[in-house]
Amino acid sequence: MNTEPLLGPDEPDPVMLENEAGRSSFFLTCDHAGRAFPRRLGTLGLPEYETWRHIAWDIGIGGVGRELSRLLDAAVILQTYSRLVVDCNRDPKVPGSIPEVSEMTVIPGNHGLGKAERGARVNAIFRPYHDTIARALDRRRAAVLVALHSFTPVFKGVARPWHVAVLFNRDALLAHPLAELLRAEGGLLVGENEPYAVSDLTDYTVPVHAERRGLPHVEIEIRQDLIATPESQRQWAERLARLLPAAYAQYRRQ
Repeated sequence: MNTEPLLGPDEPDPVMLENEAGRSSFFLTCDHAGRAFPRRLGTLGLPEYETWRHIAWDIGIGGVGRELSRLLDAAVILQTYSRLVVDCNRDPKVPGSIPEVSEMTVIPGNHGLGKAERGARVNAIFRPYHDTIARALDRRRAAVLVALHSFTPVFKGVARPWHVAVLFNRDALLAHPLAELLRAEGGLLVGENEPYAVSDLTDYTVPVHAERRGLPHVEIEIRQDLIATPESQRQWAERLARLLPAAYAQYRRQ
């Protein structure tokens, strides 16, 4: 059995916490910001071009998160490694946390993994990321958790018409006013729990770090073709920097 650490000392850290001293109450997370692969795993048997597709990461969301952090003066935490290695928004107990198939693409390096191999990925990437979130939230007196994601315009051959979506599970008190403010922008088709919904089986960050702590929260999904460039990422960050405080003001009046 190979007992060497999954990540070498010269490889990227699995988590980046930036602007932790920011004055804003907003706390931003990007579970799928990165597309790195541990050297020991290669590209999981995939050709290089597959690692640039949406199956490997949330295209554009890291740029949105960093710019939104700057505009709000908010802390942002970003995960570095591809979700094909281990999905940091899935409970490790769920089989899909290390997918054998993503959309319609077989992931050869994820087939036939033993308990030790799965555990190595969880311990090297998943746990450091979520431990960092937990410790950062412990150090704050108040926080509004905003989980940032992006979604592909076409999934399994089916076009997705939404430009942006707000997702929620048990608590929609912040999601609903944000959805209405997004609609008021004009020209945006806004989904609520479309094309995804938050649940304990399909998500981890919101149920664990927001719901269990009783924090105000919302998950935001932006369609990837709308944030494919630095300029479009900046524009969406500027929009959210205007609308999130307004939505939170409505939340506090409820």
